[in-house]
Amino acid sequence: MHQPFYKDPLTGIYRLPWVRLHGTKDYLDMVKILEEFPDIHQTFNIVPSLIEQLRDYIENNAIDRYLELTLKNPSDMTESERLFVIENFFLANWENMIKPFPRYYELLIKRGFRFSKADIVRVARYFTDQDIRDLQVLFNLTWIDPIFRDNDPDMKTLIQKERGFSEQDKQLVIKKQFEILKDIIPEYRKMSQTGQIELSVTPFYHPILPLLWDTDSAKIAMPNVKLPKKRFSHPEDAIKQIRMALDYFEKTFGYRPSGMWPSEGSVSEDVVKAIHNEGIKWIATDEEILSNSLQKPIRSPEGYLINAKELYVPYQFNNVSIIFRDHKLSDLIGFVYSGWKPEKAVEDFMGKLIQIKNTLPKDRPYIVPIILDGENAWEYYKNDGHDFLRGLYHALSNDDRFKTITISEFIKQHGAGEPLQRLHSGSWINANFGIWIGHEEDNLAWDYLSQAREDLDAFAKTNPDKDLTDAWNALYAAEGSDWNWWYGDEHTTETQEDFDELFRSYLMQVYRIIGKDIPPHLYVPILLEDRSIQPVTQARGFIFPKIDGSVTSYFEWYQSAYVDVKRSGGSMHKSESFVSAIYYGFNKDNLYIRIDPVAPFTEAKEPIILQINIVQPFTFKIISNLQQRTPNALLYEKVFEEWLFIRTLENVAAEEIFEIEIPFQDIKAKENDEIHLSINIMKNDEEIERCPWRGYITITVPTPYYETLMWY
Repeated sequence: MHQPFYKDPLTGIYRLPWVRLHGTKDYLDMVKILEEFPDIHQTFNIVPSLIEQLRDYIENNAIDRYLELTLKNPSDMTESERLFVIENFFLANWENMIKPFPRYYELLIKRGFRFSKADIVRVARYFTDQDIRDLQVLFNLTWIDPIFRDNDPDMKTLIQKERGFSEQDKQLVIKKQFEILKDIIPEYRKMSQTGQIELSVTPFYHPILPLLWDTDSAKIAMPNVKLPKKRFSHPEDAIKQIRMALDYFEKTFGYRPSGMWPSEGSVSEDVVKAIHNEGIKWIATDEEILSNSLQKPIRSPEGYLINAKELYVPYQFNNVSIIFRDHKLSDLIGFVYSGWKPEKAVEDFMGKLIQIKNTLPKDRPYIVPIILDGENAWEYYKNDGHDFLRGLYHALSNDDRFKTITISEFIKQHGAGEPLQRLHSGSWINANFGIWIGHEEDNLAWDYLSQAREDLDAFAKTNPDKDLTDAWNALYAAEGSDWNWWYGDEHTTETQEDFDELFRSYLMQVYRIIGKDIPPHLYVPILLEDRSIQPVTQARGFIFPKIDGSVTSYFEWYQSAYVDVKRSGGSMHKSESFVSAIYYGFNKDNLYIRIDPVAPFTEAKEPIILQINIVQPFTFKIISNLQQRTPNALLYEKVFEEWLFIRTLENVAAEEIFEIEIPFQDIKAKENDEIHLSINIMKNDEEIERCPWRGYITITVPTPYYETLMWY
């Protein structure tokens, strides 16, 4: 169970609501359901920084932006607050969390499935105060687990009411949320005391321990990785994160845990030695770490088990027992079974367990570790996964061939495992640390972290009597893995700017506390320009729009791709946001681009120039004056560092929207070529906006068979 540390160190407000909302939907129910199945024993791993955030909500009335706007009466909201609610209070799985509430789904239809900022502004005019209040209630209600909604008379009454909620109804939902939050820690404590569950821990702020120990350890799995300029090597920080976690766990639950899930299953030989020195008896990681440690494959290239006997036993390294998760079975629950009927998924899972059992010799008991993300999978299941889980728990409880067991129980009953001669250094993702180091953004983050740590350490040495606890805690928070998860090109999210800003905010806080000037580089985003932005929806077929500057028909752009400018960080200067959405589509001959403005182009008070930049496969730019009803579109090609005028494109228009047709032949783009483009808005020869803010939009030139391929 883990959530990033969302608390802004300067304001004290949580930037995102996911600790609170996952708390009401995904933490308490996971142990409550086990009361129905006393023979099911499980291990739950809880990250201390998650516990701290939960306790902050419970004990200190912590607040997040979404909670602030839930509690506010719609009649008192500013226009921007209403827009925020209409835009963001549908952040839930539409199929499983919105459709079951008819009024919620009605409001989603009213808002629109695909929208731009301009769409939200237009639609907001039709949202009454009652619509907003119903949205506030239903957003928070759907994030309460069905196991609680269906068994609470007050919430059942609200669900039956369906619409027309009052301020008192809203207060009731929030009251119920906090009642659930207050029960989480006591319930886990109680269930661990019965022995039905075991609780394990992760280093406090979820850092990648081997990289804290020494960033050079990344070279073990990636010999050619490009490392940060500054080598970060602070074993004392890794040890501190472990000790902080154990101390906080003991403070919360009354005892020290036996086991640890190192963040992201990240291990190295040095780290395991340190873990042993802190009293931990067992850890867990991924089967690929075992394969690399034994230097023999666990599975065939097709994914079939070829060394089951090696996988399903514990090992020992430096007197710490290690179990290695079954990657395939874990991912089936995490990513696949949500789309199956529950009974079929249970049947398939049990069948795979039987196959494993039949493969193994009868010489000893074996352990099949199923380890997965504890909170994010269930919203993709109907009924939050309860039908699947109940079916699985019932099947396991009634099959004598299998026994669920905690990791400590297995080790106590069957031994700590055979010695492992070497331990590969890597994580549960590709058995390396490539997610967190090696990319230019990752490395820059490590360099900033290194510099802040050097400055804090130097200050501490010259000010030995000054209490720097808060400064060190800010630094330790910056050592968490979640920031670098979003740096690099492996992952993208609509909130990656929040993660970037939070990381830099924790480093800034270090300088504030020690009274030093904040380095200028910490005010600059680490996220780089060179980044491909993925559309919210992909192009599904050929389009043939009428280029007239108006939405002539809903269907003329229906099969186009849609780029959410907000998600791509579209506005350079948010106070002057000009573009609300970008659509693109094509047929076999032409590329079409549509740009939706926040306000009609014809209302601009000063001349506005739109420039489309194409940097691949060849370098072109298209310049258009948007204040003309039929604007010109001048195509230039960059040749030997000079811009050569090619011709004027005929099919372009700007009124309600901007539309342009660009023949692939004119920009020298052939089938399967990737086109990289961005859009600049210019005023008085100055760039006022770039879309996307960072990076570029990637478009692949279609083949004549594109529609046939998309159909299948």
